[in-house]
Amino acid sequence: MRTLIPVAVTGLMVGQAQAADLAVRIEIPRLNVAEYHRPYVAVWVEGPDQKVAANLAVWYDVKLKNDEGTKWLKDMRQWWRRSGRELTMPADGISGATRPVGEHQLVFSDGKAPLGKLAEGKYELVVEAAREVGGRELLRIPFQWPPRAPEKGEARGQHELGRVALETKP
Repeated sequence: MRTLIPVAVTGLMVGQAQAADLAVRIEIPRLNVAEYHRPYVAVWVEGPDQKVAANLAVWYDVKLKNDEGTKWLKDMRQWWRRSGRELTMPADGISGATRPVGEHQLVFSDGKAPLGKLAEGKYELVVEAAREVGGRELLRIPFQWPPRAPEKGEARGQHELGRVALETKP
C-alpha cells in the first residue's frame, strides 16, 4: 500500500522563472491545379541580425527512397541559406513529413527543444513554403521574447501558404 503525502503548492517564489509558450498555426491552402504536390515547409525564429535563433519545424517528403526528399530542401531558399544546409536530416524533434491541406498547429515551451533558451529580445517567426510544380512563399511575423503579456500576430500568404498565426503567452 502506498502512502500519499500532501503537498502544498503556493505559487512562484521570488526570482523563479516562469515558462513561456509560443504557438504557431499554419494553413496549407487547397489549390486548384492540375498536378498538386504537398509543399515543403520550414519554420524558424530569426533574430534582428537575420540569423537563425531556432529551427522549429521542417516538413519534407520523407517517403522517397534513399532520402531523395532531402535534395529538394534547398528550394526553400531563405531557410536553406541561413541554416538548412548545415542540418543533417532527419533532424530529431524538428523534421517530419509534409502536411496535407488544412490547418496545422505547433506549440513550443521556453527552455525546451527546439526553442532552448531563447535570449530576451525582438524576433521574427519566419515560415517558408516551396512546392514542386508550384511556387515559393515566405511570411514573417514579429514578436517579443519572452512575452510580457499575451501577444498575437498573423500573416496571410497568397499562393503556397494561407493564414499563419503566432500566439505567445508568458
